[in-house]
Amino acid sequence: MQKVLIIDDEAPIRKLLRLNLEDRYIVYDTGDSELALAAALQHKPNAILLDLRMPNYSGFELCRTFKSMSSTQLIPIIIVTGEGGTGTKSYCEELGATAYFEKPIDFAALRDGLAKAMQAAQPDRRSEVRISLRVTLKLQGKNLRGKLFDEDFEELCATENISRSTFFCGCKALLKKDSEVAVSLVSGGPRFLGMARVTRCDGCDTPHQRYAFRFVEKAVNWILN
Repeated sequence: MQKVLIIDDEAPIRKLLRLNLEDRYIVYDTGDSELALAAALQHKPNAILLDLRMPNYSGFELCRTFKSMSSTQLIPIIIVTGEGGTGTKSYCEELGATAYFEKPIDFAALRDGLAKAMQAAQPDRRSEVRISLRVTLKLQGKNLRGKLFDEDFEELCATENISRSTFFCGCKALLKKDSEVAVSLVSGGPRFLGMARVTRCDGCDTPHQRYAFRFVEKAVNWILN
């Protein structure tokens, strides 16, 4: 069974979430925001349900921390909060949250959103070892921000982590899932590496959007080959 970690300082909310989810998932929970990171590293959940307003460390701080660490950045984060407003929701998306639900909780919608988030993240959970490594790449492809037609873009991006056939990095161009880009290594002079496909987008169409790419065609050896 897949695993879910609930982080909320209100015990009744944690109990209610557990009762509505434990028929489908192995559920862990903590009400101590200071122990949240340790719980995520220990249990390795497939998704995290995160409250925003907690003592010591807020959900905003935890979301930023989870998304900055290679060991947790691929875990979908579902915000479950009593704080409404489009501004808060947009900010959570910029931090990398996958979905946003307001209290009182619509559990049917939450269960559906949780299942979709896990399914979308699944292709990136491979047996390949990922390492945190900053590599400057040149990406070339079609930018969907074009006013009338897709426009060609060329952009230098720095990876956050890589594996033998994948890399994760920020990119200002708007890309859709399964779109392909040409990838070149910049250091030591431009060198065409091959074609890569978008497998996932975090914070799409925000100032901090990041993409997971998987090579579909390699012209030369990738860094970890």
